[in-house]
Amino acid sequence: MNSIFTPKQIAEQLNISTTTLRRYEELDLIPDVPRTISNRRYYTPTHVQAFATIRALIKGYDIPVAYEVMKKIKHGDIVEAIWLINQQLHDIHMEKQRVESILGMIQQTDFSKYKNNKITDAMTIGEVAKICGVNSSAIRHWEKEGLIRSERNIQNGYRIFTSHELRKIIVISSLRKTVYFIENMKQLLDDLDTRNLESVKISFQRALKKLNDQLTKQYEAIATMMKYIQMKHQKSIHNQ
Repeated sequence: MNSIFTPKQIAEQLNISTTTLRRYEELDLIPDVPRTISNRRYYTPTHVQAFATIRALIKGYDIPVAYEVMKKIKHGDIVEAIWLINQQLHDIHMEKQRVESILGMIQQTDFSKYKNNKITDAMTIGEVAKICGVNSSAIRHWEKEGLIRSERNIQNGYRIFTSHELRKIIVISSLRKTVYFIENMKQLLDDLDTRNLESVKISFQRALKKLNDQLTKQYEAIATMMKYIQMKHQKSIHNQ
């Protein structure tokens, strides 16, 4: 088995460019790269595993998170890197619970209360914003985009929202971080309008499947990362 690899060999193995390898190095994501007598870069098996870890991490995690984890590992902050990964696992678990709870909320027929808040058909934008935990400006933006509709109070001209529109706002606000899991948010909201709950259920099942797929990729990345950490540790012991 080779113990030295050229950038071209690694680039071909990982199906990326040598420029990308250089960028990872410049971003301080991999161990320091040694050079030959003729001043050419070469990589060891530990470097190869580092690159594989980066590629695995960015499939399951946001790129900034993946990069931060790699920086921590390089500088020996292994426990902090693992805790950062653990936080991401917690976050995706919370997203799954959120998707499931919103689906349950949509399906319930009695919508007179939500999170201990009394629901009416004449709620102000401030009341709705508080219930959903978002800024009033976000609600105005969603209305401008045609996702929701408000009525006007005939006495003062202020926006008022019905319980039906509140359901839609809850869906949007709760899924705004994972809206990319839904093929078409407007279609989902149209299905809510027409009470096409079977179609809504299918959309949420699709969202849950993508969350499941992401979770699988996260654990695959963890396996690759732990192998990298082990190789770094063994190399450190060997160099002592």
